[in-house]
Amino acid sequence: MPSRPHVVVRDAVLEDASELAGLWDDAVRAGQEAGPGHQSSMWSRPETPEAATALAFHLDNPTKRVSVALIDGCVVGATVAMITTLTPVSPTRVLVVTDLVVSSKHRRRGVAWALLTNVADHGEAENCEVVMAAIPSAAREPARYLTKVGFTQVAVLRAISASTLRSRIASRSTVSQATGRMIAVRRTLRRHHGTHLSS
Repeated sequence: MPSRPHVVVRDAVLEDASELAGLWDDAVRAGQEAGPGHQSSMWSRPETPEAATALAFHLDNPTKRVSVALIDGCVVGATVAMITTLTPVSPTRVLVVTDLVVSSKHRRRGVAWALLTNVADHGEAENCEVVMAAIPSAAREPARYLTKVGFTQVAVLRAISASTLRSRIASRSTVSQATGRMIAVRRTLRRHHGTHLSS
C-alpha cells in the first residue's frame, strides 16, 4: 500500500490566487456532479487579478485566516476560518470554518485532516471554545467528512442574491402602501356614511 504524500499547510499569500481560483472551480464542478446547489449558480471562475483582489480582502481582515495545503509545492486544499463570538453579547469565542476545499484529485490523502489540524491549532491559540463549520449544501464530501469527525448540525444557512432581496422588499413595501391607502379610503367612506346616517 503506497504511503500518503507529505502535506504542508501554511498561510495563503496573494501569489496563491490563481491556484485557489482553480481549486474552487474544481470544488464547484464536483458539487454540480453530485447535485444542484445554490452556490454553483452564483459561481463564475474569476480571472487571476479578480481572485487576487478578493484574496487580499480576506488576508487584510485580522479576524480571518486563509490556509492552503500543498503537496509537492502545489495547492491541493484550503480552509477559511474567522473568529467571532457565539452571539453579539456573549464572550464565548468561536472559530467558524467557512470553507474546507480539497482538490478532487487529492482526496483521501490526508489533506482535509491536515487542514483541520491547522484549524484546531489556530482555534486553540485564539482561545476559541467552539469550532463551527458552514459548508455549502452541494459540498457533500466535506459535509460527510465533518460529520465523521464529529461536527453536528446546529444551524441552517440560507442565501439569496442582493438584487432579489431588494426586489422582494420593494414589492412588499408597495403592497403595504397600497393596502394602507385602501384602509384609509375605507375609513373615510365609513365616516362619511356614518355622518349621512346621523343626519
